[in-house]
Amino acid sequence: MADYAHPGALVTTEWLQDHLTDDNVRVLEVDYDPSSAYQLGHIPGSVLVDWKRDINDTLRRDILSHEQFEQVLGRVGATPDTTLVLYGDMRNWFAAFAFWTFTIYGHADIRLLNGGRRKWFEEGRPTTEEVPDVAPTEYRAPQADTSLRAFLPDVKKVLGRDDFNLVDVRSPAEFKGEISAPPEYANEGAQRAGHIPGAANIPWAQAIKDDDTFKSADELRQLYAAQGVTGDTPVITYCRIGERSSHTWFVLRYLLGFPTVSNYDGSWSEWGNSVGVPVEKEVREPAVASA
Repeated sequence: MADYAHPGALVTTEWLQDHLTDDNVRVLEVDYDPSSAYQLGHIPGSVLVDWKRDINDTLRRDILSHEQFEQVLGRVGATPDTTLVLYGDMRNWFAAFAFWTFTIYGHADIRLLNGGRRKWFEEGRPTTEEVPDVAPTEYRAPQADTSLRAFLPDVKKVLGRDDFNLVDVRSPAEFKGEISAPPEYANEGAQRAGHIPGAANIPWAQAIKDDDTFKSADELRQLYAAQGVTGDTPVITYCRIGERSSHTWFVLRYLLGFPTVSNYDGSWSEWGNSVGVPVEKEVREPAVASA
């Protein structure tokens, strides 16, 4: 992992097993469906963070507020100096979303478990069904860094510009407009299918290997450069609700070190339902560099 721009943003399963009892390390399992993941077994000492309940505002279409973030971090027993190690179900989608959100609210030391829940379990490392008894803290966070987040007006401003990259990390079928949502979320599709004009389609899973660990830095650079995404211009990532695109946001910002990357978490669930915004269905051919 030394070739990554910020190798400290990742930890291996070996590292985590060696540091499970460290007083300054707090392990968080971030799940979309805790009943089929955390409740059936988890890394010893890990505390559950429910994506739907804890990372999102339950009354409005938004991430958790500054105050809610402080409450969540206090509930899991963290301080601003705590090393947070995040992992979860769905191949780390929602752990990456939490990483992005926690970074917005300024927590300094956050790390993603490379390979996530799947790799830990497949390696036969220790698990438990016991829920840890955590002493709560009074957590205080700095003001939010909203530059890491893109909103609908931000995306509209960059349409047709050559000095910006839009990266659609959804499946090719979603990108082409053949479906408006993955089959397992068919009831959550938008009114229109397709993609944001000018976006490059680089599915999020192309950045990981069969064991859910990330590909090498060289492989990742080649993957994104093939679609003209090199970090020379700002990047906005998006998917359907922002979870898959937060995974790609992590790759571009922390593994490749791109200086300006934001995640449009409104994503297709917002764009595809918005009045008066354009939609494309044809596939954009990547530019071929001149000799």
